[in-house]
Amino acid sequence: MTGTAHTCDAVIMGGGLAGLTLALQLKQRFDDIDVLVLERRKHPVPHAAHKVGESSVEIGAHYFDTVLGLKPHMDSAQLRKFGFRFFFSEGRRDIDQVTEIGASRYLAVPSYQIDRGIFENYLAQEAVRRGVRFDDAALVRRVELASDAKAPHRIEWSRGDQTHSAQARWIIDACGRAGLLKRKLGLAEPNGHDVNAVWFRIGERIAIDDWSDNSDWQARCDPRARWLSTNHLCGAGYWAWLIPLASGSHSVGIVADPKLHPLDTIDTFEKAMQWFAAYQPRLYEALDGKRHLLQDFAFLRHFSHGCKQVFSGQRWALTGEAGLFLDPFYSPGSDFIAISNTYITDLVAHDRAGRSVEARAQLYDQIYHSFYESTLALYQDQYPLFGDPEVLPVKVIWDYAYYWGVLSQIFFQQRLTDLMLLGSLKEELQHCQRLNLAVQQLLRAWSAASARRNAPVLLDQAAMPWFAELNRSLKDPRLDDAGFKERIRASTAQLRQLAREILERARADNTDLGDCALPAILEENMSSPPARAESGAMLFAALPVDHREPRLPNFTERSSPVAPRARP
Repeated sequence: MTGTAHTCDAVIMGGGLAGLTLALQLKQRFDDIDVLVLERRKHPVPHAAHKVGESSVEIGAHYFDTVLGLKPHMDSAQLRKFGFRFFFSEGRRDIDQVTEIGASRYLAVPSYQIDRGIFENYLAQEAVRRGVRFDDAALVRRVELASDAKAPHRIEWSRGDQTHSAQARWIIDACGRAGLLKRKLGLAEPNGHDVNAVWFRIGERIAIDDWSDNSDWQARCDPRARWLSTNHLCGAGYWAWLIPLASGSHSVGIVADPKLHPLDTIDTFEKAMQWFAAYQPRLYEALDGKRHLLQDFAFLRHFSHGCKQVFSGQRWALTGEAGLFLDPFYSPGSDFIAISNTYITDLVAHDRAGRSVEARAQLYDQIYHSFYESTLALYQDQYPLFGDPEVLPVKVIWDYAYYWGVLSQIFFQQRLTDLMLLGSLKEELQHCQRLNLAVQQLLRAWSAASARRNAPVLLDQAAMPWFAELNRSLKDPRLDDAGFKERIRASTAQLRQLAREILERARADNTDLGDCALPAILEENMSSPPARAESGAMLFAALPVDHREPRLPNFTERSSPVAPRARP
């Protein structure tokens, strides 16, 4: 049977996180826009055992709670995340006797642990409430992109035994890894980051706070709720995640470099459990009695992927995993959804105003890919150092400073689409990008020679005043153009100082840095007016070169109320 043909302003293929948030953003921008969302799954979708990608960070969280106005739902139906937390616990059961990276208290800007089933069911209901047409159990059969700038695109889908069709001014692919437009237009491309992932959900909390009865260790965090963090259990070539869900389940995953941990050693639940017994025995013990509570199991091979183009002046676009995907280590997936949806919404706005979007789409595509490539450098070829308790803490601080100081400032200050202002900061932004690439190279060289001492300390990010203030600065009111330029120049100066300290620390560790690009970049003179750099040291104090104690230096040791315990 053939159903009624529709005419609409935009058809979004995919009613998951990316597609539904885009629909809400379009309806928020234009009351009268006609948006149709086609979702393959039948709604409501199940809680917990649904999709991976539960952890959000600052950009994505701000997009959900503030840009889209969903804060009541985030606060009442999801869990506020207690930041990222990293443990160097390979082969260990004594979680209180290893190096831990994390904050002892909540920082100013919230982020969330998101049960995707709860969230996507809510988003679909909210989209319908706001006037979006939502068809679930809809299977797209054909897409015809218009070759004429004035002609509509055409799409055909089936729902049950009926076939439907529509004409649309805009077609947006948000259908995830199915990548309908990507395949149709031959846009897929590798990105050189080869990593695999497996994950599953257990229908009960995993109480990491109960893994030790050491009262000093428990008291290091206020609240005593490490379980609310995105917990990373780290080793060379891999990390395992623990993410709590509001439904009461817990998400568990392994992300690994196949050169060190091949996928065929972890691609079933039983294999993953055997792997945990060898590499993360304390987690194995926590899971072993919960086998009957297993809700799902899945894996992805070579999950990171690129895309030649995501925005087009021909009135089509890709968002979410249908376009680009990086790596879950710092949970950037919802960040890039927020960025791409904002660019798509602005392109639709210009088109509705009767302006050509060809040049703007091309520029947005270049900027988006630049953000992607800069962020990819945080992960590419870095997995071998993930088991290094001396170098990974430095990397985490750098990566946060780069993220909060540059990309987050652009998003929170609503400057993503301000092409003239971003163009005036081209020198600073490109300098920061080169700094990041050089620091990542330095970290690899440093870790290759690291002693990897694993001291029983909490490296408390909340006790670093400059770090906590950088996070808080994201809540500042919108700056004028001059104030925003000063903010980015201050971030550039801060990153230069931090990079210089990292370089000095690596050299003091007697590291052969080889052909390191960082010193030359730090010698460059910036033509923009100098910005105030951070006063005082930004990293932990380096150990004396001539006398190295066999422990990991704690960069918050002087201000921590809890003295590190010596190992027996």
